Amino acid sequence: MPTELESAIGELRLVDHHVHASLRDQPTAPQFAQLLTESARPAAPGTSHLDSQIGIAVRRHCAPLLGLEPHCAMEDYLDARRALSAAELDDRLLAAAGVDRWLVDTGYQGSDLLTLDEFTVRAPGRVEEIVRLETVLETVALGASAQELPDLFRQALTTATTHAVGLKSVLAYRYGFDVDPARPSEAEVQQAAGRWLREIDAGAFPRVTDPVLLRFLLWEGLELGLPLQMHAGYGDPDLDLHRCDPLLLTSWLRAVEPRGVAIVLLHCYPYHRHAGYLAQVFPHVYFDVGLAVNYTGAASSRVVAESLELAPFGKIFYSSDAWGPAELHHLGSVLWRRGLHRTLSAWVEEGEWSSRDALRVATMIGKENAERVYGAGRD
Repeated sequence: MPTELESAIGELRLVDHHVHASLRDQPTAPQFAQLLTESARPAAPGTSHLDSQIGIAVRRHCAPLLGLEPHCAMEDYLDARRALSAAELDDRLLAAAGVDRWLVDTGYQGSDLLTLDEFTVRAPGRVEEIVRLETVLETVALGASAQELPDLFRQALTTATTHAVGLKSVLAYRYGFDVDPARPSEAEVQQAAGRWLREIDAGAFPRVTDPVLLRFLLWEGLELGLPLQMHAGYGDPDLDLHRCDPLLLTSWLRAVEPRGVAIVLLHCYPYHRHAGYLAQVFPHVYFDVGLAVNYTGAASSRVVAESLELAPFGKIFYSSDAWGPAELHHLGSVLWRRGLHRTLSAWVEEGEWSSRDALRVATMIGKENAERVYGAGRD
């Protein structure tokens, strides 16, 4: 029989403060395997991306929602998956996540994913937008002059955030956190814009990587006062992980602290203890361990426990960082709930915590912190 604390955590309605939309259509089996890894490369010969913590977690926790026994063969799971449409999979897996509010990063949409409006139809609960700064700049770059680009970006960002509840930066991907923390001058921005636009005119894809332009985006984003999410730590192979340690942001965090804008460090693994330290010492810093929970599977309880070591509990959020397969939206919730219950119940059993405090902290992290920082949303 579940304990009272386990039942309460299991029934908690969550705010997934950083997530992406689900798939528009059914992937093939090889595509599904590739979607369950952060690697952009095929598996090594004789191996499979599905022989991983996340692959086993899918068969353990998602199989019952497809009418299968836990730990069924992957071939049986894939067959059952193919028998359902993408919409039917969403109906089962998204609903089972127990999420009432989804804050969706639309910066990397891709034709494989549902649009925000389409995801709103499929996802139970409220769906709101997080606007990615780099994407906004890239959408206005074509045809612009270096002198026009800063103001064009400001205007486009104001329009893009009319109904948004937050912003996001992928500075960690595009350059790294080891940037000059100072706000660049308008002249510096225009010079950097000129270099970038000449590259685009010569045929380069409009992907902003210049550190001056990336710093410009951060400082302009702060002007809106919306919470600013920043990817940190583990992610796709196009980042340099050692340059994604959030401690490298310390000088910038000091510089922007007087503005009072919430800075939310996403994922953070294996630097989640560093993020916990920053959340403790800076009043405007928050964090989650979303991406790591899914990908560490059966080991994720340790990651959840480590996220509770230093940071004040009012500074931690829940997220799945699910992208694509609805299994990820469901697993993020299942594994986080399990990890939190295992951690808190052990402290209660040892007499270190009361059950009342354990449930109060679970509720804070699962939804109340996000509701306080992101607000009720914009209509």
